[in-house]
Amino acid sequence: MSRLGDEMRRTFAAVRGSRNFRLYLTGQLVSATGTWMNFTAASWLIYELTSDGVALGVNGALMFGPMLVLGPYGGVLADRFDKRRILILTQVAFAAQGLAMAALVASGVIELWMVYTLSLITGVFISLDNPARQSFYVEMVGEEHLTNAVSLHSATFTGSRILGSALAGVLIAAVGVGVCFLIDGLSYVAVIAALVAMRPEELHAHERTQRDRGHLLAGLRYVWSTAELRRPLVAAAIVFTVAFQFGVSIPLFAADTLRGGPEVLGWLGAFAGIGLFLGAIMMANRNVRPTMQRLGIFAAAFGVTMVIAGLAPFALLAYVAMVPLGFVSMSFMITGNTLLQLRAPAQARGRVMALYGAAFLGSTPIGSVLVGWIGQVAGARATFFVGGAVALVVGAAVMRRAPVEADPVPAV
Repeated sequence: MSRLGDEMRRTFAAVRGSRNFRLYLTGQLVSATGTWMNFTAASWLIYELTSDGVALGVNGALMFGPMLVLGPYGGVLADRFDKRRILILTQVAFAAQGLAMAALVASGVIELWMVYTLSLITGVFISLDNPARQSFYVEMVGEEHLTNAVSLHSATFTGSRILGSALAGVLIAAVGVGVCFLIDGLSYVAVIAALVAMRPEELHAHERTQRDRGHLLAGLRYVWSTAELRRPLVAAAIVFTVAFQFGVSIPLFAADTLRGGPEVLGWLGAFAGIGLFLGAIMMANRNVRPTMQRLGIFAAAFGVTMVIAGLAPFALLAYVAMVPLGFVSMSFMITGNTLLQLRAPAQARGRVMALYGAAFLGSTPIGSVLVGWIGQVAGARATFFVGGAVALVVGAAVMRRAPVEADPVPAV
């Protein structure tokens, strides 16, 4: 029992040590469930409206495309202003998007261009939200528990995927997509309340940057000229662009290859969520310092599991294959995220994580359209095979060239 207690304390170290993080994690558990319901419902709605994989890709491009242009500016704002207040603003905007989608579906006037418009507006706010959120973890828990905090948040977000995806599949089949958007809009009340209830004096605040001319370009040049930041960023960008486009691959796989309906889509997402959750919990428990070598190993493993998932001949085996796929993809994400945060100087962390967000989310405009086109031309299985091959090549290259761990990078 003592050993189990030690394991639990290590796994939940960040929760035990920070009231602010406990509040944030609780709010995210509710909100993220709604987010996954929205995500699943939107994918199915677009496919019902168009039966077109490219349309799914275009929607992803509109939602995450603004990260490429506005994400770096979001990083500047995160380094300059109160991250908690930025996050309150963005959660209100996300709630409004969910409620607007629910109203349009309920009124029976929903059209594809409306979905696209709301996705684009949401993308603008994601550009502000992502850098602030990614760099807010360290302010809540400090550097010592950063990997643990990122892993626990990932576990919460992806654990809620299990519930959100499965519940969305059931509700879409029973009453339609509108209720999923309504629940999503209301769910943001929880995270807004958590952010408002935080104690600012308990945050690990750092000195904010000033409004200097060339502030954005200076940060970008610094990241590119620093190999310890550039290398993991480039590796992550390539893998995210081609291999992480699940929003396109899974709906096509469910409908065209497995010949299933919304329930199959929901369960594929749910089983992937189980793997993502287990990967996040494993990373939280180990709480090891990330390295380029580990990043390469997880990239290669991700490639292997993608190919295996693409080979699944029927739904049950596809569900099983989603678990290891989710596990290693989460391990890759957490390793890349914390590697960059720990190597970035505090006063530039927002800008560094904005570039990570641009690699993770901003790659979608290119990746989702490319993967959607591959799915239309060569079938859904091909999207898994191509993504897996790219991840394997990147993983092998990273492991081959992984440098000896460097000293912390100097301040900007």
